[in-house]
Amino acid sequence: VSTILRYLEFLSLGTWVGSIVFLSFVVVPGAFALLSRDQAGALVGLALGRLHILGLICGVVYLVARVTAARTLTALAGMAAVAVILMLVLTLVSQYGVSPKLADLRTEMKSQFGSVEATPQDNPLRASFGRLHGVSTVLELVILLLGLGALFLTVHMPSPEALRPR
Repeated sequence: VSTILRYLEFLSLGTWVGSIVFLSFVVVPGAFALLSRDQAGALVGLALGRLHILGLICGVVYLVARVTAARTLTALAGMAAVAVILMLVLTLVSQYGVSPKLADLRTEMKSQFGSVEATPQDNPLRASFGRLHGVSTVLELVILLLGLGALFLTVHMPSPEALRPR
C-alpha cells in the first residue's frame, strides 16, 4: 500500500508539472504560430481551464496520498505538501478569479471591435486585458516553480510512513 501511495504522489505531481510545461512550451507557442492571435488565445484559454481542473485533481490526489501514507494530518505541514497547497490556492485564484475576467474582457472586446486583436492598444479594455494576462502568466509561473520544488522535495524527503507517529 505504501508503494502505491508513493506512486500516486509522484504520478499526480509529475502529471501536473508536466502538463504545465507542455502547455507553456508546446501548446502556447504552437497555437500562436499556426492560428490567428484571437484563435490562439481562445485555444490557450480552453487548454488552461482544462489544465487547472487537472491540476486541482492532481493536487488533491497528492495530498490525500501523503496524509493516507503518514496516517496523520501533520503530513500537510511538510514543505512539499505546503507547496502543493499553495499551488492549489493559486490555481483556484487563476481559474475562478482571473480567467473569468479575461473571458469577459475578451467577449466585450469582440462585441465592440470584432476581436481582441482589433481592439486599439490604448483602449481601457485592452489595457485591462493586458494587466490580467500578466497576472495569469505570473500565477502560472509561480505554480510551475512551486511544482518543481514540490517534486524535488518529494523525491528527496522520507516516505510518508516515516512521518507516522510512533
